[in-house]
Amino acid sequence: MDAIPRFEFATAARVRFGRGALSEVGALSRELGSRALVVTGQQRARAERLLGLLDQHGVCTTVLSVPGEPTLDTVHAALAVARTHHCDLVIGFGGGSALDTAKAVAGLLTNAGPPERYLELVGEARPLERPAAPLVAIPTTAGTGSEVTRNAVIAVPVQGVKVSMRSPYLLPRLALVDPELTVSCPPQVTAACGLDALTQLIEPFVSLRANPLTDGLCREGLRRAARSLPRAWRNGNDLEAREDMALASLLSGMALANAGLGAVHGLAAALGGMFGAPHGALCARLLPGVMETNIRLLRDQSPKHPALDRYREIATLLTGRPDATEEEGASWIAQRVDEFRIPSLGTYGVRPSALGRIAERAQAASSMRANPVALSFEAVRAILEAAL
Repeated sequence: MDAIPRFEFATAARVRFGRGALSEVGALSRELGSRALVVTGQQRARAERLLGLLDQHGVCTTVLSVPGEPTLDTVHAALAVARTHHCDLVIGFGGGSALDTAKAVAGLLTNAGPPERYLELVGEARPLERPAAPLVAIPTTAGTGSEVTRNAVIAVPVQGVKVSMRSPYLLPRLALVDPELTVSCPPQVTAACGLDALTQLIEPFVSLRANPLTDGLCREGLRRAARSLPRAWRNGNDLEAREDMALASLLSGMALANAGLGAVHGLAAALGGMFGAPHGALCARLLPGVMETNIRLLRDQSPKHPALDRYREIATLLTGRPDATEEEGASWIAQRVDEFRIPSLGTYGVRPSALGRIAERAQAASSMRANPVALSFEAVRAILEAAL
């Protein structure tokens, strides 16, 4: 019997999950602060009920809308608003962009200096020295799992990169997950976010840093996503499917925060920084090729590698067939990508001439370190070519 590897597990201090859970937000937030910066997505009107519930419980609010994935300028501006209004609580309400902005602001409110001091690659990558301001994370999409992760992803367009502010202090004080909030997501958002969640369940499961706790999370999340993502895409009002996907996304965030990711996210980080393409759609388009490449290389180089058994288990969970092969799991994903009409990389302006530069950046990404097999420059470039 193999020894259990040493591991750490950390997540949000408190998680509330269930249909109608938003109704509890006023009382729960009032325990944490009285002056909240509420960071929303582009559709600020979706937060009206949230604002009303906060007001009923005496929480004053200042609202900031984030039009897209946060940039360094977005974080500077949001931090200035929070300080001007003396906010002692930050609430993120929306998709990954709103939640990442809220997490960055919460961390910076209590730590001296500009965001660059704490950013990887483009900054000094210093650790946060003090706990973040109280943070409530309320996702309205089912995909990123940001409500239970310990990093905030920030784009730096002038350098063409996406980087992270990373600290256990960025874990929210409260993750409030209400599946009913995802019902209004259009089919394309549902598809891209759902396949992002699937990626975040598959990559930690085959990661070099996988552990028994994250294994259980991944198995449960994969089972639910496989049966419910197509249903949620076809019928956004299917509350059972929405509930499954909200839970799958939550589990994926817990898994990735504690077991790492892999080549899909290494590639998506490079592409997102260079071309501004949406993260979920990038992961969806890249996932089948990365799975196929990992399986082939593992079989050629290390046929007894435990990740091959994991890929067979993934195939069984996705297809529902106990005799499914590793490749059939990748095929199931490829079929969903086609069924959901996920755009190719070329749609976002990626051209063959850029593939070498993308591959170089992807190989340097931190996510690549947990991939179950080392990928050569040629292998990474071939994955990109297949996704064009």
